[in-house]
Amino acid sequence: MSSHGRTIRSGSSRSNAVPAPSRPSTSAAPVRPELHVVSESASARGAVANGITRLVVWTRSRSTSLIHIVIAAVFLAATLVGALVLRTQMVENSFEAASVQANINTLTQDVEEDQAKLDALESSLPAKAEEMGMVLQQGSLSIDLSGYQAPGTDTSSTGKTKTNAKNGTGSTDGKTTSQEGNTQ
Repeated sequence: MSSHGRTIRSGSSRSNAVPAPSRPSTSAAPVRPELHVVSESASARGAVANGITRLVVWTRSRSTSLIHIVIAAVFLAATLVGALVLRTQMVENSFEAASVQANINTLTQDVEEDQAKLDALESSLPAKAEEMGMVLQQGSLSIDLSGYQAPGTDTSSTGKTKTNAKNGTGSTDGKTTSQEGNTQ
C-alpha cells in the first residue's frame, strides 16, 4: 500500500492556490447616534414618568395586561420581603436558643456542684454523729397514726366535733377527757 498524499512545496515552484476574490461590503460603516446634552433635573423628573410610560406602551403592545404585570411585581416584592422577615426571625430565634442553652448549661453545672456538696455532707454525717456521741439505731420503729384522734374531739355521724363549752371538755367514745388529755 502506498500512501498518496499532498505535499506542500515552497521555494521557487509555483503554488496552485488561487487567491479568494474580495467581497464588496454589504453594510456601510455603523452610523453613530446623535448625542445631545441632558440636564440632571429633567432626567431625574422625567425618568420615572418616562419609565412608566414605556411600561404602559409595552403592555399595550403585548397580550399581557398591565394589571397582570403589577400583580406579578407586587407578588414578587411581597415574597422577597416575606423571605427577609422569615430569615431575620430565624436568626433571632437562633441567637435566643443559643442564649437559653448557655443558661441551661450554667444551671446544670450549678446543680451538679450542689449535688456534689450534698453528697459530701451526707457521707460525713455518720462521722459527725459519732463525734457527738450518738449511736446507730439497731432496730426500726414505726408509728401508725391512721386511728389517731386529737383529744377533745368527737366525730359523730354528722362529722361535727362536740366540745363542752363550760370547762373545755369533750366526749369521745363515752369517755370524758379534759384539755390536758386525762381521762376521768
